[in-house]
Amino acid sequence: MARPKVMVVFGTRPEAIKMAPVVRQLEQYRDVIDNVVAVTGQHREILDSVLNQFHISPSHDLNVMRPSQDLAGTMARALQGLSGVLLLERPDIVLVHGDTLTTLAGALAAYFAGCAVGHVEAGLRTGDKRAPFPEEMMRDLTDRLSDLMFPPTEWAKRNLLREGLSPDRMFVTGNTGIDALLMTVGGDYEFRDPELAKAVKGRFILVEVHRRENFGEPLRRICEGLRRIALSVGGIDTIVSVHPNPNVGPVIRETLGGLDGVRLFGPFDYVEWAHLMKRCHLIVTDSGGLQEEAPSLGKPVLLAREKTERPEAIEAGTVRLVGSDPGLILDSVRELVEDEDAYDRMSKASNPFGDGRAGERTVGAILNFFGIGGRPEEFRCGGRGGEGV
Repeated sequence: MARPKVMVVFGTRPEAIKMAPVVRQLEQYRDVIDNVVAVTGQHREILDSVLNQFHISPSHDLNVMRPSQDLAGTMARALQGLSGVLLLERPDIVLVHGDTLTTLAGALAAYFAGCAVGHVEAGLRTGDKRAPFPEEMMRDLTDRLSDLMFPPTEWAKRNLLREGLSPDRMFVTGNTGIDALLMTVGGDYEFRDPELAKAVKGRFILVEVHRRENFGEPLRRICEGLRRIALSVGGIDTIVSVHPNPNVGPVIRETLGGLDGVRLFGPFDYVEWAHLMKRCHLIVTDSGGLQEEAPSLGKPVLLAREKTERPEAIEAGTVRLVGSDPGLILDSVRELVEDEDAYDRMSKASNPFGDGRAGERTVGAILNFFGIGGRPEEFRCGGRGGEGV
């Protein structure tokens, strides 16, 4: 019998980070399974550094990114390009991650080609197809196309069960982003940029906002909250990672540029970013993955969104929703800077998202899908994955 072939597909930096532990784990089973990596290049400028960091050499790079790219055009280029790659490689299963255009394009292309689909980080939901947009529908549709689903938590699995999907197709793994983070933050690290090296010596807030749902007025309101922090909260600076999207960078620079105590950088490479998370006091973000990663390092997260597909973090107390309300952002930061007990309640809460073994469980379940080895034990929420890092 021929060895099964797994094709791993991703296109953005977050996907690359979270698929890296799966790719590395697959490489340990080369004697029983073939694997190939295809990237769409949906985030060209910030994808390549992650590929280099984790020593991933894609066999196929579609480079679909275009200036001022729109959703429909990017989707069409990714779907057409991946269809051609599938015709050439003929994999037995295509693995996609999360909730991007690349995710859905990979799942659709695999479905059209008659390949099985595996969805890493399946089952995340807000229940509102417009929040986050377009991610909520990307992951919903991908789950319906999938033959194997890898929900990171029991809560995500319950979402899939409520939608009538078969439990035989699900396997709870924990989140692979925590695997990647713990691979990266061990040991000492020196920041190469002299200005950044100086900025991290004191207490600082780390900021990263970029989501489409916050484009326009919500992003301006978030930046206004950060401006108020810089003007009125003492003893702490702010480091902002400025996303390259033209809907993001100009707004941040216009509102926050030139303020005392605010430093604009970015985008950072993943190693720098991981160590910034390790050293910061708290994080303000609209990111999905940071809600999972930061608690592994004991860092409170203020989430600049109205809803989250990761309510486990809210329930555990590691994340607090602040939306785009400038006053709430200011008050929440002030509390975490000035009230040690409030800070400890968030920073010492247990992380419900993973323990650093999600990649191992994912590949174990894939091997079992092909009749190679038994079914591994699923993830159960325990303590903080990064305790002692």
